[in-house]
Amino acid sequence: MKGLPGLLVEGLDRTAAGLRGRIQDGFLEQVRRLPEAARLAVLVAAADDTGSLGTVLPGARELGAGVEDLEPAERAGLVVLSGELVRFRHPLVRYAAYRSAPLARRIAAHRALAGALGAAGQPHRRAWHLAAAATGPDERVAEELERVAEWAGNRQAMASASAAYERAAQLTADPDVRARRLVQAAQKAADAGQDERCGALADQVPLPLADQEVAANFARARAVVELGYRSPATAARILLDSADQTGAAHPEATASLLTDAVHAAYSGGDAALIQEIASRAPELPVLAVPARLFGGDVPGALAALRPLAAAVGRDAAAGAADSGVMDRLMTGIYCRLVGDHPTARRVALGAVAHCRDQGISGWLPTTLDLLVRTELALGHHDEATARGTEALRLAEYYDLAHRASHLRAALALPAAVRGEEEQVRTLTEEALGYARPRGVGRATADALWARGLLELGLGRAQAALDQLSAARQEVGHPLLCLALLPDVVEAAVRAGRPERAAPAAGLLDEWALALGQPALGALAARCRALTGPEGAAEEHFTAALALHDESGNAFDRARTALLYGEWLRRLRRQIDARDQLRAALDGFEGLGARPWAERARSELGAAGGETALTTRQDGPISLLSPQEREVVRLAATGASNREIAAQLFLSPRTVGHHLYRAFPKLGVGSRTELAALLAAA
Repeated sequence: MKGLPGLLVEGLDRTAAGLRGRIQDGFLEQVRRLPEAARLAVLVAAADDTGSLGTVLPGARELGAGVEDLEPAERAGLVVLSGELVRFRHPLVRYAAYRSAPLARRIAAHRALAGALGAAGQPHRRAWHLAAAATGPDERVAEELERVAEWAGNRQAMASASAAYERAAQLTADPDVRARRLVQAAQKAADAGQDERCGALADQVPLPLADQEVAANFARARAVVELGYRSPATAARILLDSADQTGAAHPEATASLLTDAVHAAYSGGDAALIQEIASRAPELPVLAVPARLFGGDVPGALAALRPLAAAVGRDAAAGAADSGVMDRLMTGIYCRLVGDHPTARRVALGAVAHCRDQGISGWLPTTLDLLVRTELALGHHDEATARGTEALRLAEYYDLAHRASHLRAALALPAAVRGEEEQVRTLTEEALGYARPRGVGRATADALWARGLLELGLGRAQAALDQLSAARQEVGHPLLCLALLPDVVEAAVRAGRPERAAPAAGLLDEWALALGQPALGALAARCRALTGPEGAAEEHFTAALALHDESGNAFDRARTALLYGEWLRRLRRQIDARDQLRAALDGFEGLGARPWAERARSELGAAGGETALTTRQDGPISLLSPQEREVVRLAATGASNREIAAQLFLSPRTVGHHLYRAFPKLGVGSRTELAALLAAA
């Protein structure tokens, strides 16, 4: 880490620790055989972190050595001089040159380098050498390091800023000042994605804390670790308690604490806790939305959200850094909750850009997670997968286990749409393994939703209903599970459980009416068509399709067209059914939604439309009726009579009858032979 000589010396210790033995002893002996002035010259070079002769030689001269004194080390092959640099032959040579010198000489070397760097106008590197020369508390050096930390933070070097604050704290005698610097080090570590280090630094903070602002920042650091590795609810409580203690004395700190607390509670899927936190300060713009939304005042929440989203949008357009990442993040989340997915996407893109521009790498996976979910809500599955893969890679790199669980659950959703059973199983098992025991309700719900969506696409309606119902139970408010309600309705209808479909459809209808978003309106209309009076179904289906055209979600539109086509086929309106089913098939194939495309193809064939099976007239398949062809195709995949019946809206007895008639026509006597026949066709 260039510019941090104290850390580089520690790095030398760690490198050498793994390579002790004859090699190290040999280098030590070679250094000891050098003349006194040569040892001083290589000591200064070893204490420096750049190898620049412009720094090393002025420092060496302070100790009575010059460039000519590097010659014996060069002849011995310990260093290489080239142009303006001095390089050590091996890291262990540098270690030997540094550690073989007495402590007093090492201190003198760092002081000499500090003098040279000060004269050269490099105060930040100078501060690190002064710190390396310190043998006890030194407030003057600590203040210089604090300036280094501020300088690094302003240049998006959060890890470097954290290291400088930590070293400044080590040189601080006053416990209150030391506490402040350690807390700042912890916060910068969190910004750099070093949550584990953030926790280690927070553990060093001397308590109690007299300064309420420092106490608030300390609570925030503790909450980062709690949210990142343990319980979202506990993290929210830590922040809420700190906000209560801070009170009116520090309104800005209180607002920030409460906003962070809402985010933690949202991660846990705890609507009651969200409302409790937001009700502490419902007049604050970023808290007014959840306070009203979860308090039943939907119009008030929508009115509060509009200026909030507009302000964040203006900041993003202007490239401003004033709007913090949490305000951006929560605004995007609120837009998603109320179904305004285009605005949520714009806010998410701005939040991601903000993290990249400001070097806040620790928050980048979280803002990317928001973007992934907005892409999913808009039906952009490939984009969601690409963004989610990047975010998961970052979360794993920074060891952000909590965020990784959310991202795995999110990535399982487009995988479910594509019918990738093994991928869904792997992602959801890993997500649930972390989320369930820690009460991360939202990640748990999303993982179960992905499993349910997979089952629904594959035509296993009861299994889908079981998974989706379990997902609903993980979050305590309908607003937090609006996105999966259409799947619950469809699964319940297909499983022959209309009594479980109606309540979910009613909730969706209620919220769609309150929120007034086309995307939600389309889904609500589709669910009314599935659960309402038969005579009104067509009106609801056509209204849903019109709203889908307005919202632009191709996947949701294809699903509505499929359900509409199935309904038309049951009424024997075959020509109308084929139009809808062909549109559904084209939509699903364009999205790579394989199991959904298979369902649409099956229905299209049953309605007399052309499919891959019906276009082949040169084999025994051509002897089958359209209904028999679709029953046979599904049977060849291993589906049971009951599962085939659920997909084709037939009775299991009718499915058995079709198979009884089809087997002799095809010349087969079992489903195994049937699968082989179709594979060869």
